Amino acid sequence: MSQEIRVVLFDLGNVLVDFDYSLSAKRILNFCNKKPQELFDFFFTSELILLFEEGKITPEEFFNKVKEALGLKISYEAFVPIWNEIFFLSAKNRAVYSLANRLRSRYQVVLLSNINILHFEYLKKSFPVFNVFHRTFTSCELGLIKPNPLIYRKVLEVLNVSADSVFYTDDRPELIKSASELGIQAFTFQGINKLKDDLLSVGVTF
Repeated sequence: MSQEIRVVLFDLGNVLVDFDYSLSAKRILNFCNKKPQELFDFFFTSELILLFEEGKITPEEFFNKVKEALGLKISYEAFVPIWNEIFFLSAKNRAVYSLANRLRSRYQVVLLSNINILHFEYLKKSFPVFNVFHRTFTSCELGLIKPNPLIYRKVLEVLNVSADSVFYTDDRPELIKSASELGIQAFTFQGINKLKDDLLSVGVTF
C-alpha cells in the first residue's frame, strides 16, 4: 500500500506560468540572419540551453555563445529582456495556483523546475506565483536537470520523504516517466480538471 501523500510537487512551465519561445525568436530575427524555425529549435533544443539550465555556464557566457552561434548583432543588455519576455499567465495557470494555495495548509507544496537563472530571476520579479510554495528547487541551482533521476532523488533527500509520499505533476510525459520509475506518484499535467482527478485518485483532499 502506498504511503499517504505528504508532498505535492509542481512543475512550473506550462503549469503555473505559460511560455512561448517563439516570442523571443521572432524578436531576435531582427538581429541575425537565421530563419524563424532555426531560432526556435536553437532556443528549445540545443545543448547550450541545457548547460544554461543546469547552471553550468553564467548568463554572460550563455549570451556570448548565443551571439557567436547565431551571429547576433546585439548587446547583452538588449538581449536579456528579449530572452526573458516569453512568459504569460493564463486562466489555467491561475486555476493551478489557486489549487496549490488550497493545498498548502495540509501538504508541503513544492516546486521543481528546469529553468535558467535569467528566467528564474525575471519570473520572481514579474510573476507572483512563488509565494505559494514551501520549497522551490531549480535545475540551475541544483546543477541537475529533469529527467535525470538524480534531481528527483535530491528533492526527496532534502525534503526527507519517501518517493511514494510525493504527488508530482508535470506537462512533459518523459519527465513524469523518470519520476514514476523512482516510485513517485507522478501524473502528466493535462489541465486543472485532470489534475484534481489525479490528486483525488491518490487520496489528496482540497
